[in-house]
Amino acid sequence: MVLEEKLKKELKEFFKQNKKPELLATYLFYLEHKYPIAPVLFPMEKKIYQNLGLLTEALEKSGKLWRETEIKVLFGKQSVNRETKKIYICPFSGKAFGNNTCLNPQDAIYDWVSKCPENKERAAGMKVKRFFVSEDPEVIAEYIEERKEPIIKTVFSSAVSGKLFNSKKAVLDDFKANFIKKMSLVEVQSQNRFEIDEDFLAVIKEHLSQEKVAQFVEDLSEDDSFEASIAHWF
Repeated sequence: MVLEEKLKKELKEFFKQNKKPELLATYLFYLEHKYPIAPVLFPMEKKIYQNLGLLTEALEKSGKLWRETEIKVLFGKQSVNRETKKIYICPFSGKAFGNNTCLNPQDAIYDWVSKCPENKERAAGMKVKRFFVSEDPEVIAEYIEERKEPIIKTVFSSAVSGKLFNSKKAVLDDFKANFIKKMSLVEVQSQNRFEIDEDFLAVIKEHLSQEKVAQFVEDLSEDDSFEASIAHWF
């Protein structure tokens, strides 16, 4: 058990922020900074894990974090297509509505020209509602834009929230932000509401022994700046 200078500095800051801290609280603080211990609670399972990395690793192995799925991506709706027989055209912007792609094309063109930013014509202070109508196949053909074929894309579904994300990283970011709670080792040790992951419990049992706590105090006593706190513990 070695107290590096960086760890001593963190302990000194801990003593500044906590007047006369208890020995066990100090020792648990030491463990959190000495080892990769940053407890997280996963409320959905009511279980505490040693750190976020081990939690996500366990969930990923059991298929409880994300699932790969496929979605079909469509590209834009055609205003005019090869089945269109009649079109309504805005003379200001060129916007067209087809009789088969719009439920009420005549209402749609009226609404469009009344709001069209390129329509500068006025009648009695109101924008004019002037438009063209054509049933000529050659005119209609000029307005047909070929639609891209749909593509199949692999995405990731969060097993926790059910939401779709573009990448595993996005799933993980959402999980970190919304579905875990960080805890201190003191909070873990003093609670009995939640189960502690078996591997994490083994780590706690390994380090939380009378001999190791005594060794910690002995190592701490080699630095005179901790003398007052050690005296308080004794």
